[in-house]
Amino acid sequence: MIPALFVFIYLAIVIYIGVFAFRRKIGEHPAEDYFLANRSLGQVVFLLSLFGTNMTAFAILGSSGHAFTNGIVTYGLMASSSALIVPLSLFLIGTRVWALGKRHGFITPVQMFRDRWDCGHIGSVIFVVQAALLIPYIIIGVMGGGTTLFAISGGRVPFWLGGAVVAMVVMIYVFFGGMRGTAWVNTFQTTLFLLFGAIALIVIGVGMGGFDNAIEGMLSSQSTSALLTRERISPLFFFSYTFIPLSSINFPHIIIFCLTARRIQHFKRTVILYPFCMLAIWLPAVFLGVIANRATNVPAIQTKLESRQTLTMQAATLTPEQRSELRAKAAGDDVLLRLLESYAPLWLAGLLGAGIMAAVMASDSQILALSTMFSEDIFTYYEGKEKFGEMAQVITGRIFVIVLTLIAYAIALEFPQPIFDLAVQYAFSGYSALMPLLVGALFWRRSTKWGALASTLWTAASVIAVALFQTFVTTPKVVWSIAGVTVLERTPGGTAVFGLLPVVPMVIVSALLMIVVSLLTKKPSENTINRYFFR
Repeated sequence: MIPALFVFIYLAIVIYIGVFAFRRKIGEHPAEDYFLANRSLGQVVFLLSLFGTNMTAFAILGSSGHAFTNGIVTYGLMASSSALIVPLSLFLIGTRVWALGKRHGFITPVQMFRDRWDCGHIGSVIFVVQAALLIPYIIIGVMGGGTTLFAISGGRVPFWLGGAVVAMVVMIYVFFGGMRGTAWVNTFQTTLFLLFGAIALIVIGVGMGGFDNAIEGMLSSQSTSALLTRERISPLFFFSYTFIPLSSINFPHIIIFCLTARRIQHFKRTVILYPFCMLAIWLPAVFLGVIANRATNVPAIQTKLESRQTLTMQAATLTPEQRSELRAKAAGDDVLLRLLESYAPLWLAGLLGAGIMAAVMASDSQILALSTMFSEDIFTYYEGKEKFGEMAQVITGRIFVIVLTLIAYAIALEFPQPIFDLAVQYAFSGYSALMPLLVGALFWRRSTKWGALASTLWTAASVIAVALFQTFVTTPKVVWSIAGVTVLERTPGGTAVFGLLPVVPMVIVSALLMIVVSLLTKKPSENTINRYFFR
């Protein structure tokens, strides 16, 4: 329990920072203070909190687990394209969102869409879809917390309790601290896992006898040499992942974070430093996930390798239940924690575990974003603020924090899935498909609310279709082909359409719907257009 105690101490520090350390006297606008920290975050806090909220359990546990199964190609799939696309989107889109937010005073993306397209209830539809797509991201945080405490305590803290502890801690400081508390917690957490990621890489490398030996051993083995190449991923599938980072700027919590900067100049250093931060997080996580395949002296990892081998060799003879059980045993979400457990001293494993927990808990921004959207886009829009006052709006947002956290916790316990696949298949793909809304609102004068509605409904329908398909088709196989060309396929990792991730056709069709439907429908009033575009 010694490493777990370090993590619990860390959680107590997080609560102090989020609730007490950086509280300010609430001014004339309590809602803007709670939800946007009065649009006053400085350069360092803005950079670290914005980056930190993107680096959830997906970036630490999910990436190492995916690399454990698929190899070093994981870095190319996500980190390389994200290091280019995310900063570019912050520069082109984030700065424009910030400027419009300052000019028109909106707090959420739905407020901007309503104002830009003169739409009312369509904005509510967009809210519902965005909220539903963000819940998987919040679930990842609960799963990551449960996995971390379970592994680092040697099983003494059960998964359900670990997830509950993390959910409770996040709920407390988001409830009381709002955006200011969340931003400072993310700043602290980002600093922590940037530092401890490098330490973990060195400690585990020494413990395994040096990385040279580990890599040479993997290259000499036929079963592991492919993990050091791109052989397991087809070129089309690899290309698909360049669409995934489009989701980043579309996430409500990222857009809302863009509105918190004190000055537009804060984006400059953020854009420059973001790729280096990506390197510092993803490289250790992916590399350690890969070389975990050589840690056969760690019983938990050896069990995973045996389960993977059984699944590969006997897949055709296994029942769906047996395959599901073996996939769960072979999952690598906890391999980084298992390496720490085996190769780091207890006290250091506790400190490094706290660093991992820092990344796991970055789901706080998503919870706050949904709370902000509910209070602004539903409660305030439907006259709740006028009837009950601004403090009632803040209280409603806080209640929504509790409800949302409980829902995410219940789903995480009932439907556990690999963190990487859960994020990519649903949250990332859905928000990437919503990219035409943001681009159309900011850069295309002719875009309309009906085009936005068509894209939104298509996104919702396609995500539901993928979820249903993967629920009912559990065995990897070709489901539909035309003239020898595979159209729809169930793969071990999810779904493929023409050999591509579903996100590719989702984005393309969404963009076409925005264009075609907008051209066929009446554009917003000239007065509205002129408020967003200057001649």
